[in-house]
Amino acid sequence: MSGSGTNLQALLDAVEDEGYGARIVAVGADREGIEGLSRAERAGVPTFVERVPDHPTREAWDLAVAAKVAEHKPDLVVLAGFMKILGAPTLDAFPVLNTHPALLPSFPGAHGVRDALAYGVRVTGCTVMLADAGVDTGPIVAQEAVRVYDGDDEHTLHERIKAVERGLLVETVGRMAREGWTVTGRTVRIGRSRDLGHAG
Repeated sequence: MSGSGTNLQALLDAVEDEGYGARIVAVGADREGIEGLSRAERAGVPTFVERVPDHPTREAWDLAVAAKVAEHKPDLVVLAGFMKILGAPTLDAFPVLNTHPALLPSFPGAHGVRDALAYGVRVTGCTVMLADAGVDTGPIVAQEAVRVYDGDDEHTLHERIKAVERGLLVETVGRMAREGWTVTGRTVRIGRSRDLGHAG
């Protein structure tokens, strides 16, 4: 993660229920001193940090991240607020779940909320997807709509989207953990197809 960890906190809260079906084996970040790491530590979850400046190249950082993730043997990697693009070493080794504050494929990239407002849409939302090498281009797992109100600005709209996004992420991770999933082309179906015991 890269920031305050509100999505992480929602997952930490969810895994307290044994019926949820998943557990968090570790939390990783790309910088020290962030609230997300503190949230994990307070919950007794192991943490690690891999900073890009600590490596000679971005490729070396990608390899280091993949190695750290592999130490914890997750069945699913969840990018709960992680603002760096993961490289092939991690994406090739693990299924990686990510979120985006718009209804993809519309308004990808770092300014999805701002771009949706500027376009004048009346409905936007959030997307949970399996990450790939592109920017917000992976197969879509789940989406939920959020209405745009007259008078919305980027902040008010984003706050409403984030509230919906947290619930959708928790629901999606739990269903994937309990039911498994398959990917056929760009279609993701959640159902009894593979075992998933823990997320990291």
